Amino acid sequence: MPLFVMIGRDGEDGLAKRPATRPRHLAHLEPLDRAGRIEIAGPMFDADGSTPRGSVVIFEAENLAAAREIAARDPYVLEGVFATWEIHPFKIVFPELPELPG
Repeated sequence: MPLFVMIGRDGEDGLAKRPATRPRHLAHLEPLDRAGRIEIAGPMFDADGSTPRGSVVIFEAENLAAAREIAARDPYVLEGVFATWEIHPFKIVFPELPELPG
């Protein structure tokens, strides 16, 4: 299944909205995680590394439309934590993955 990266950038009041929204955000991602479809996920921080300013999630989806739908249902999107968000196809290059036989 192809990989996609979601990049969400917090709005001006995103930091204030994160604590109340985070449990629903994690619950939204949980089924993907249980299915082994999340490669990595976590917050992006400001320059000094102390304040969340957005999030990155690299996950599997059937296609770009399905990836966009998953992202559009994320509570961080729905509740306005993210001022902007984007989805892009993604490919792992490093670490280099071994060739599979066959």
